[in-house]
Amino acid sequence: MTISQEQPIELYFWPTPNGWKASIMLEELGVPYNLHLVNIGKGDQFAPEFLAISPNNRMPAILDPEGPGGEPISVFESGAILQYLGRKFQKFYPDDERKRVETEEWLMWQMGGFGPMLGQNHHFRHYAPEEVPYAIERYSNETHRLYGVLNRRLEGRAFIAADEYTIADIATFGWAQRWQRQNIDLEEFPNVRDWRLRLEARDAVQRGLAVGADQQKTLVIEKDKAAQSVLFGQKAR
Repeated sequence: MTISQEQPIELYFWPTPNGWKASIMLEELGVPYNLHLVNIGKGDQFAPEFLAISPNNRMPAILDPEGPGGEPISVFESGAILQYLGRKFQKFYPDDERKRVETEEWLMWQMGGFGPMLGQNHHFRHYAPEEVPYAIERYSNETHRLYGVLNRRLEGRAFIAADEYTIADIATFGWAQRWQRQNIDLEEFPNVRDWRLRLEARDAVQRGLAVGADQQKTLVIEKDKAAQSVLFGQKAR
């Protein structure tokens, strides 16, 4: 069954590995959406109107005017967005329960590990005000371990879960795009390398990666102390 979307979905976004999950998914689905840039270096994520739909002051978030029962619904957290869109449009999120469980396992693996741990790798390698050798080694080792897990999983497989392209691939792909910043040699993980190239060849993935690309160039966090203060100095408000 094909589900149409007449009114555009509102996408609140900044071009990062987490943001790309939502932009790639929407491009893969081919549904209309309006882009709202949330400049995380300037603190747009703390605006009251954004907090109303994303109480964790993190992007991405979406507002679907044609939600359940025809009423609007907002969704925050990138994994929840992928699940919601996958269920609604019945694509990239299998109906078969065994395949769905497998997809969800690997989605949660990305959300809990291949994301947060790689993010800490980025932080201590590129943003920490002073070098912390223990932290760099700790998160570099965990990043390397996680790439090894993914490489083993992709042995003899085209995609991560359910023998098909799913939201697990979409969730993981953006973080694997930053392998160089993570001090990872993809030649050491050939299955990951080949999987990444397969996904990168998809037109919708290319379109999703291109969303907000011009704006990304305006925020160079390594050189922007004000942005670092916004991003890394957050406390409860």
